[in-house]
Amino acid sequence: MKALFFVAFIVYAAAVVLQFTGIAFKKEKLLKLSRILFVAAFAVHSLFTIVRGAKAGRLPLSNQFEFANGFAWGVALMLIILRSRLKGDWLSVTAMPMTLLVMTYAALQPMEIHDLMPALRSGWFGIHIGSAVLSYSAFVLAGCVGLRYLIVSKKNGEGEKQKLEQMDYLSYRLVAFGFLFLTIVILSGAIWAEQAWSSFWTWDPKEVWALITWIIYAVFLHLRLVAKHKGARMAWFLVIAVPVVFFTFAGVNTLIPGMHSYG
Repeated sequence: MKALFFVAFIVYAAAVVLQFTGIAFKKEKLLKLSRILFVAAFAVHSLFTIVRGAKAGRLPLSNQFEFANGFAWGVALMLIILRSRLKGDWLSVTAMPMTLLVMTYAALQPMEIHDLMPALRSGWFGIHIGSAVLSYSAFVLAGCVGLRYLIVSKKNGEGEKQKLEQMDYLSYRLVAFGFLFLTIVILSGAIWAEQAWSSFWTWDPKEVWALITWIIYAVFLHLRLVAKHKGARMAWFLVIAVPVVFFTFAGVNTLIPGMHSYG
């Protein structure tokens, strides 16, 4: 089973290398091969996730390795969907390396399968953690779009202006999607915590940083919808917000012990 994970990891890495090589040397054939390899890696990655879930007898999202694996899978899935819908490949140059980065973090975590802790044996498990995967994936992709916006904005021309408008709107939609699911994460977590520990909110570090992340993206939506801010300022906002997402995802578990340290 571990072999499937590392095959997916290696093929993702090959796709990223081909992506940058194709861009550097302006070779469309290499870019096309990169896209094919990325989809192939995603297929193997999906197979690994299914097999692990079947072996564990539950959703494979109960510890730091499994969540990181699911996080990378979510980023890859959203990239493939967006690339198909946008009829363009401009997002891959930032999003493909991000998938590989999360996969690298997952590869550094213990991969053993353990039984669920009693507190995790709840119907809220899939809703709470699955929503977190979708939320974090959307926020990271929004940051990738923001980074791509900043790169493209240095160019001129009407065609680039249209592309920038598309990026600006896409980043807003990704944040709105991620914000919805992060709200579900916080609300479902509160209900689950009350059932497990008789308290809706315990100021656990993971809860606090999830709330901080929620507030940051609420500010983004306020600036976008009420103050009508667009463009490079908002792109920078999204790029700078990504480290907060990663800290909420991995930094809290590593640096600040709490009730979520098992996951």
